[in-house]
Amino acid sequence: MDRQCIIKINHGVTRMPEWQMAQPVDFELYDNEHIAIVGRNGSGKSMLADIITGKHPLLPEFPQYNFFPSQKPLVSDNIKCISFRDSYGGDSDRTYFLQQRWNQMEIDENTPTVESILEETYSLCGKDNEERRKMKRHLYDLFHLEPLLDKYVILLSSGELRKLQLTKVLLSNPRVLIIDNPFVGLDADTRDQLKELLQTIAEEKSLQIILILSKTDEIPAFITHIVEVKDMVVYPKKTTAEYYAGKSTVPTHVLTEEKEKAILDIPANDKDYHADEVIRLNKVSIRYGNRIILKDLDWVVKNGECWALSGQNGAGKSTLLSLICADNPQSYACDITLFGVPRGSGESIWDIKRHIGYVSPEMHRAYQRDLPAIRIVASGLTDSVGLYVKPNENDYEKCRFWMRIFGLESSENRTFLKLSSGEQRLVLLARAFVKDPELLILDEPLHGLDDMNRQLVKNVINTFSLRKNKTIIMVTHYQEELPSCITNKIYLNKN
Repeated sequence: MDRQCIIKINHGVTRMPEWQMAQPVDFELYDNEHIAIVGRNGSGKSMLADIITGKHPLLPEFPQYNFFPSQKPLVSDNIKCISFRDSYGGDSDRTYFLQQRWNQMEIDENTPTVESILEETYSLCGKDNEERRKMKRHLYDLFHLEPLLDKYVILLSSGELRKLQLTKVLLSNPRVLIIDNPFVGLDADTRDQLKELLQTIAEEKSLQIILILSKTDEIPAFITHIVEVKDMVVYPKKTTAEYYAGKSTVPTHVLTEEKEKAILDIPANDKDYHADEVIRLNKVSIRYGNRIILKDLDWVVKNGECWALSGQNGAGKSTLLSLICADNPQSYACDITLFGVPRGSGESIWDIKRHIGYVSPEMHRAYQRDLPAIRIVASGLTDSVGLYVKPNENDYEKCRFWMRIFGLESSENRTFLKLSSGEQRLVLLARAFVKDPELLILDEPLHGLDDMNRQLVKNVINTFSLRKNKTIIMVTHYQEELPSCITNKIYLNKN
C-alpha cells in the first residue's frame, strides 16, 4: 500500500524575490513521518516553514496537500505553526512596552486572560466530546495551567507564554503541527513532559509534527527524519540515524584569540562604580493581588562574582531582575542597594541603567521597530527601545566592535525584523555589551541560538568576566549553557 504524501513541494520558487531560497525547494512529508528542520541562525529554517504553510506563494505550482482524514477545508486549519515571535508578542499586543509586564495599572481592561483565550480556542475548534475534554484536562495538568487561568496574558513569564501557545494550538487539533524551538524558555521538567506529550500525540493521533530546532542536542526520540538548511539551501531529507552519523561536534572555543584579546584590552571607564557589593536585597517581597511572587528574599552579589539565577517557570526570576533594573515600580518600595547606593536615595532610573547591560525575553518582545541592526545596538548606549539620540562616530565604532565580536559584521544595515530570531538575539546581546557595563544581566541569553553561536556567546561571557569590576547574573533553564565563569547559584522556589 502506497504511503500517503501529506505535503509535497516540487522545485518550488517563491514569487517574491525577497523570500526566495538560494535554490528551488524540494520537500515531502509522509504519513508517520516527524521531521526536525535544523541549521545555523539565518540559514533559512523559518523561511522553509513559511513555504510549507503556503505563506509565500510558489512558482511553478503551489504545494500539494493531502490532509486526510481531516475534513477541514483550509490549509490554515490543518497546519498550525508556533513561532518564536508568536510566543513573545504578535499582532495582538502592538502596544506592549518593555516595563508593561510590571505595571499592572497600565493594563487595558480588555486584555485577555489565559482562560478566556483557551476557552475561545476550545469552543471554535470542534465539538465538545469526551476525547477533547480528556485532551484539554491533560494539557492543563501538563502545563500546570489551573493557577494561571485568571492571569492576564501580558503578565505571563516567557515560559508561561510558551505553555499557553502550545496548549492553544494543540486544542485546535491540527493535522500538521510546526513548532519553532518548542523547548526554549521551559524548565527541565516541563521540557521532558512536553517531549513525552508530543510523542504520545504523534503515536495516537493523525498528526505529523515538524520541529524547527536551533539546539540539535535536543531532538526528541519520536523524530524520524532530519532536513538540514544551510545558506538558504534545503538539503534532502535524511533519517535521524543518517544525520547523527554525519553530525560534527562543536569546538569548546569558538571565539578567536584576536577577539578575546580585544575584549580584554577594552580600557576601563573612570566613571565606573567600584563598590564591594553590587547588589544587596533585604527581605524583598513582591505581590500582585493574591499572588505572592517573591517572599522575604535576601541576596548579596559582590563585585566580580558571576551568578546563575534559576527556578521553575513563574518562580519570579524575571520579576527579581526587573527590581534590580528599576523596571518594576515596586522596586522603590523594597530594601534594595545597588552599587552601594540605597534605592530611592535620589538616583534616577537612568543613573541605575547606565551601569547595567541587560537582555531578556521581555526586551526581545518589546523590539518591534524595523531599524537597522547597528541602530538597535546603539540604543543600548542610551537604554532606549528605539534610537532617539543620534550616535556620534565613536559610538558607532563601539557598536561595530561588538557586532564583530558576535559575528554580525554583514548585518550592520539589515533591519531588525528581517533578521531571524537567533540573529535578533545576537543583536540584542551586542546591545547589552556595548556600554561595557559593570553589571551584566543575561536573562535566557541563548534563546534560539544555534550550537555554534551558543558556544560563541559562552566564550564571550567567560572572557568578559575576566576583566576587573565586572559582575554577571545569568538565567537559563539549561545547566550546560552556563559558562565556566559561573561559580555562584541562587534557586527561586515557586510560591
